[in-house]
Amino acid sequence: MTVEVVARYCGRELVLDDELENRIANILKKLMGRNPAIEPANFDSIRAANRKQAMIPAGSQVIDPVGTAPGLVVPGRPAVMVLPGPPRELQPIWSKAIQTAPVQDAIAGRTTYRQETIRIFGLPESSLADTLRDAEAAIPGFDLVEITTCLRRGEIEMVTRFEPNAAQVYTQLARLLRDRHGHQVYSEDGASVDELVAKLLTGRRIATAESCTAGLLAARLTDRPGSSKYVAGAVVAYSNEAKAQLLGVDPALIEAHGAVSEPVAQAMAAGALQGFGADTATAITGIAGPSGGTPEKPVGTVCFTVLLDDGRTTTRTVRLPGNRSDIRERSTTVAMHLLRRTLSGIPGSP
Repeated sequence: MTVEVVARYCGRELVLDDELENRIANILKKLMGRNPAIEPANFDSIRAANRKQAMIPAGSQVIDPVGTAPGLVVPGRPAVMVLPGPPRELQPIWSKAIQTAPVQDAIAGRTTYRQETIRIFGLPESSLADTLRDAEAAIPGFDLVEITTCLRRGEIEMVTRFEPNAAQVYTQLARLLRDRHGHQVYSEDGASVDELVAKLLTGRRIATAESCTAGLLAARLTDRPGSSKYVAGAVVAYSNEAKAQLLGVDPALIEAHGAVSEPVAQAMAAGALQGFGADTATAITGIAGPSGGTPEKPVGTVCFTVLLDDGRTTTRTVRLPGNRSDIRERSTTVAMHLLRRTLSGIPGSP
């Protein structure tokens, strides 16, 4: 957005700020002095070419530039800030712009909003849309809350913004989601599955065995600071030989059921649990594509096992949509939720 557009929007005339023009000229002199290729005789033409940057909406407050582009605060309702785009020029003047009187006045008069985040897994977006339509019909004042949803990593993130006087509306909405979708609503305080799994692994040691995801699950588990307290190790076993040599999977098992099968996923988890002396193990084996699928096991078929040393185990086979990257990323999300549910003692599908 140009300063001319801002001036027009604010109903102010563009005027030349002589003091600002001199500041910009001094900056240009310093820049020219560092570049011997620029002839000093060209200074006047360069200054004239940059004079436009000293044109400001009348009555604006100027924030001294770091480069040649100044910051501007135009008072009014609303107050408008015009700041340079390059981060090295923007960052030093941001706090100064925020502290100007017009911006502080605008902040003082702002409306206070609450923002709540609910995270959902295993629920189609269409089902959530149906629930929200029912909520709109059933909850008085539903129009007082602003809801946005986003599908990310196979999960739905629902962010609700509202003024304090609409808190009861949000409470009823959250209750409806819990009652209708149960354990598919896994977080009501914004906590991610990664955060929840990290808490559940406190005092435990986990090992992973991965084929199609090639270590993405281990990377996700270790992405959090302090993960060395609960991650014992990981094995990426792509080939059948690696599954046998590194995880002790019986080749006869692979021959009988195929590398992408629940028995092989269970054996991989058992091998990781024993090999690392862990008390928790997660295994993933699947077909991420684009080739390798069959009518019985199409691309997107992925088998998972979560195994605990007390004998608790969860094994699932799912068919995931998308391209190779999508399938691999969604596989790590499914594995994280299976891990969360198994450690929490929640029955049923993830």
